[in-house]
Amino acid sequence: MAYQTIKTFYTNKNIFLTGGSGFVGVSYIEKVLRTMPDVGDIFILLRPRKGQGIQERLDTIKNNSVFDVIKASEGSDVLLNKIKPVCGDISEEKLGLSDNDFNALCDHVNIVVHCAATLDFETDLKTAITINLMGTKRIVELSKQIKNLQCLLHVSSAYVNSNKNYAMEKIYDAPANYNDIINYALTMDTDKLNSSAEKIMGDHINTYTFTKALAEHVVNDAKNTIRTCIVRPSMIVASWKEPVEGWTVSKNGPQGFIMGASKGVVRRLPVNQSLIYDYIPVDVVINTIIAGTWFSAQLPESTPTVDGQTPIFHCTTSTCNPFRWKDISSILTTTLHKYPIRGAVWYPNIKFLPNLFMYWISSAIFHFIPAYILDFVTKISGGRPILVRLHKNVNRSLGKLAPFIFNEWKFDNARTLRLQEELSVDDQSVFYIDPTSLNWTPYFINLTLGVRKYLHKESDKTMKQALKKDFVLFIANSGVQLSIVIGIWYLFSFITGTPMLANFWAAFIPIIFGYFF
Repeated sequence: MAYQTIKTFYTNKNIFLTGGSGFVGVSYIEKVLRTMPDVGDIFILLRPRKGQGIQERLDTIKNNSVFDVIKASEGSDVLLNKIKPVCGDISEEKLGLSDNDFNALCDHVNIVVHCAATLDFETDLKTAITINLMGTKRIVELSKQIKNLQCLLHVSSAYVNSNKNYAMEKIYDAPANYNDIINYALTMDTDKLNSSAEKIMGDHINTYTFTKALAEHVVNDAKNTIRTCIVRPSMIVASWKEPVEGWTVSKNGPQGFIMGASKGVVRRLPVNQSLIYDYIPVDVVINTIIAGTWFSAQLPESTPTVDGQTPIFHCTTSTCNPFRWKDISSILTTTLHKYPIRGAVWYPNIKFLPNLFMYWISSAIFHFIPAYILDFVTKISGGRPILVRLHKNVNRSLGKLAPFIFNEWKFDNARTLRLQEELSVDDQSVFYIDPTSLNWTPYFINLTLGVRKYLHKESDKTMKQALKKDFVLFIANSGVQLSIVIGIWYLFSFITGTPMLANFWAAFIPIIFGYFF
């Protein structure tokens, strides 16, 4: 087939985007506007919430730090005005669209990008079906009525195949009939449905992977009616290169625990440092969405599929550039002290523990005891105590996350790497989708800086004060550690009624405990 460049393909194309306020959504909008200013309008599905109408929500989106680069250039107002809010809700019939909005989308849209989903691994089955499965079905139904649709791209997840240790870029057998599952959601009592979740899901880890796997089959079943494409990212993390290195607004995965570690409140984590963890920068995901749409839209009408299926692209690193925590753990704490935050409440020190049992023991000492003390001080000072609640929530979530923490998956991405080769030379540099050359050590340093700037919202101007505070906290932390060692040493001497020198071994107990836990 005759390949035109990606930029040429997107010229004057109108896009309908769901999930436009999320991490992937805002990143997609920014990349499209910044690199392809001749694109048409980007319609984003928004629902009013928290006292905000869709126009107010759009203003909030435009104030996202992801658009800082665009705003620093000429013509930024023209570009940002291409973002058009559409009132609706993925969980409602016909997406909650008015008749006028529904007809306008059918008349003007050329590309549909479906990012909206509930990402909460603790979501009950009814909610996950309503949003992830039925929401996708509604998007497919709308897409079939769009007059000049060139492609529907569905953002799925590599973990739809978490019941397999090695997954290829293809659609595997469905874990259930999606029409039956939708019928359960529509007819069964909610409590009964949710209590039957494990039986219904079979070997799937949670409601997220189960419903996202079914959603892929909804998209695939439309492959002969409309052009379709599926992109499967793994754990999406901060940007590699664009819009700036380390940019993030997501608190999921490494960004979340580095955020807590830099505050000094997260000090221990259950991690198997020898396992491969599959992380993918958000800018690589966005480029794959853009390129995947371009690829699928140009497939010949006679064969609008690949190997008889919707084209699947894995946005993953496990097979081409595997990451292990042992490769960077030594520089993580060093980086936290090289680039500390002014808002730290204690001296940062992160330690990985190989199993949940060791973590529970360590968490009781290094998380909850300091949390109760700090919350008490906060409360008597008139503040709002949050640390104990935070650690309880973290520990509760770890039970759900354990399969992702202590299992290793490999996702083959050979087709995605071939897609990179099919791009023009210019497109390869602008829409890079090959993560093979990513160097994880400088990447995580930039991610830590991104967490500091975009999540903690601390500018470079606070660095000098932060370094001074870090030194003060180091002295305080060392003093507390020394006091604990001497206290335990003295306690053993008091109990045994012998001189402290005769019980010198007792001083090594907290030191040894701290080494292992």
